[in-house]
Amino acid sequence: MKILSYQSFSLYVNSGGSRILRRLYKGHEADVFSLAIEAGHYKHVTGAIAEKIIPAIPLRRSWMKWRSRDIATWIREKPFKQYTINRIRREARAIDCDVIHIMSCGPWSTALCGDAALSKKPLWISIHDHFSTTQCPFNDARQLWNLADRRLVISPELGNEYQRLFGHLPYEVITDGVLTHEKTAPAETIQTPFVIYFAGLLHIEYIPLFRILADALDILSKQGLSFKLVLRGTQRLPFLKGRSFEAAYLPVVLDDAVLKKDLDAASMLYLPIKFSDPDFYRYSMSTKMVGYLGAAGSILYHGPYDSAAGRLLKETRSAVSCTSLDANEMVISILRLINEISTIAANAKDLAGTMFNLELIQKRFWLEETQQPVKGKHTLTPVISITRPLV
Repeated sequence: MKILSYQSFSLYVNSGGSRILRRLYKGHEADVFSLAIEAGHYKHVTGAIAEKIIPAIPLRRSWMKWRSRDIATWIREKPFKQYTINRIRREARAIDCDVIHIMSCGPWSTALCGDAALSKKPLWISIHDHFSTTQCPFNDARQLWNLADRRLVISPELGNEYQRLFGHLPYEVITDGVLTHEKTAPAETIQTPFVIYFAGLLHIEYIPLFRILADALDILSKQGLSFKLVLRGTQRLPFLKGRSFEAAYLPVVLDDAVLKKDLDAASMLYLPIKFSDPDFYRYSMSTKMVGYLGAAGSILYHGPYDSAAGRLLKETRSAVSCTSLDANEMVISILRLINEISTIAANAKDLAGTMFNLELIQKRFWLEETQQPVKGKHTLTPVISITRPLV
């Protein structure tokens, strides 16, 4: 089975969406062709999967100020939109594939819909975030939901919400996973300093959460505890200077083995979820969380109490949570995590094995236990909901 993967980003950028797709396609790279649309100018990285990147002109440039960015965006998404769509369709028609897999994200999500040649192919859609957070118009999200032969969502919460909005059609939960056959030694319960790890760029809406973490580490450092905050691929944060703990910056890396080594070297894994966007936190399931679950250390969750990730971690006791922007509350959460670090880590490994087994997720995605789909006929039993194990 050959797949045409169409999304609004390269498979080889540092993002959660690209990470999920790379892992779903792992072992089948020769059977996938990636067609990406991008609105900004980036340094392209190549990988094992063949990829064609279509620029949506005019491209966003780093030198543009807010007014010129707004004008460029309007030109891209209004007068030049159909021109870009026509280019995408021409490229797609020339690609040999059995299935079209679309990531529902961005203003060009439906570019491959409505074309006579392409509409003959089975259509799978992946939805990682609520449409309102991804620049995907309401009508485009509805069209994809109703046209699809398979609907792959990041969480049951998101699938249920889309059923409510767009129609009660079946969906499957397909997300990131961990390799459960890899043996992970438990983190040391006592080490000096305690290593707290975070990977990824930091959006401005996450700055308040990191300030609270830093303030809490200062308080605990003055009480005699020692910490090292390790940041992988994160921009420099001026407010971390002059603190009572060490902050170390590591460069961006896409190598899973390097990231796994980072994770296993940390005793605490910091998982912030911004408080500012309910459509994001109520339905999205962090890929960072999934990677953390399979690591040696324990998760320190910091975000809304009613987020999809927060509820799952609380129900399974797979993390210690701080659900406020109060440094003293964060101090209490860190001390609790230190005291319960072994139990929390063990619960997380159980959750990784029962819900996020990468080998099983890949088999479900590739339909390896059933016949291959044809247009209009979907033979895989859809997953409407999942059972969360209580520990």
